[in-house]
Amino acid sequence: MNPVRDVDLDEAERWIRARVPGAGPLRRVQSEPWGVVYRAQTEHGLVWFKACAARQAFEVALTAALADRWPDVVTDVLASDDDRRWLLMAHAGRPLLEIANPPEQWLDLLPRYAELQVGETVHAAAHLDRGVPDLRVERLPARFEALVRSPLPLDAAETAALAAFAPRFGELCDELAHDGIGASVQHDDLHPFNVYLRGGTLRVLDWGDASIAHPFFSLFETFRFLERINGFRPDDPWFARLRDAYLEPWGADPASFDLALRVGGFAHAIAWVDQRDALPEADRAAFDVGFDEVLRLAIRRALGSSP
Repeated sequence: MNPVRDVDLDEAERWIRARVPGAGPLRRVQSEPWGVVYRAQTEHGLVWFKACAARQAFEVALTAALADRWPDVVTDVLASDDDRRWLLMAHAGRPLLEIANPPEQWLDLLPRYAELQVGETVHAAAHLDRGVPDLRVERLPARFEALVRSPLPLDAAETAALAAFAPRFGELCDELAHDGIGASVQHDDLHPFNVYLRGGTLRVLDWGDASIAHPFFSLFETFRFLERINGFRPDDPWFARLRDAYLEPWGADPASFDLALRVGGFAHAIAWVDQRDALPEADRAAFDVGFDEVLRLAIRRALGSSP
């Protein structure tokens, strides 16, 4: 599934120059099983070319549609090719990781991201038709049972405890399904590696992990990285501030948000299993290092002991 083998660089450079005259040669900057990224210099600055793996083919149309409707939230898409799974994007600036992931920046971004999600609820069915993964709440109990049957980086006692939680998880999903919040696109990898700042505007990149799901699931990763990178404790006041800023466009109750994080940790773990299953066997041990962290945090949040 490595898209590097699928990219004819000469053809890609011709495609880019037809859209950005004078673009220089492509230089590879990142290669992963799910996509490869190149950059090229132009007279107006850098442009970025991404070739998505087949499993992430939906990312091309999704990113282009979101960029068209939400240009102040999503990176600028200069061109796209659904059939070849190619994206050409404008330079988005510096990742938040380079400026220490300041929570003040998230306070600016999260309400705008929520507005995108509110607006995209009417497009959820169209996104599903174009292949965006379906992790809607009503599908999660069955997916949870499949998760428990999967090879997990947990010991036997932890796996047994996870299996015993299945009935309660189904109850939580049923409760969340009746909170009045419609399914929408959710990024599922919303952390400081994928949020960029340029000219005072924050934009979200890399929608290859997105799904159609309960929108509040997005903040599982945002909050995980605030703990991991910023060293915030679970009771840090910033979590409540960010939650409230995010919820304002929704007009939703914090209790619904807290429930969504309890459920959303496992939705995120389910998505990780899907990613893991698509990896070559040799890459799975390294993948499981992060997967272990995600699973254990999902378990803690399900028990109500984390933000």
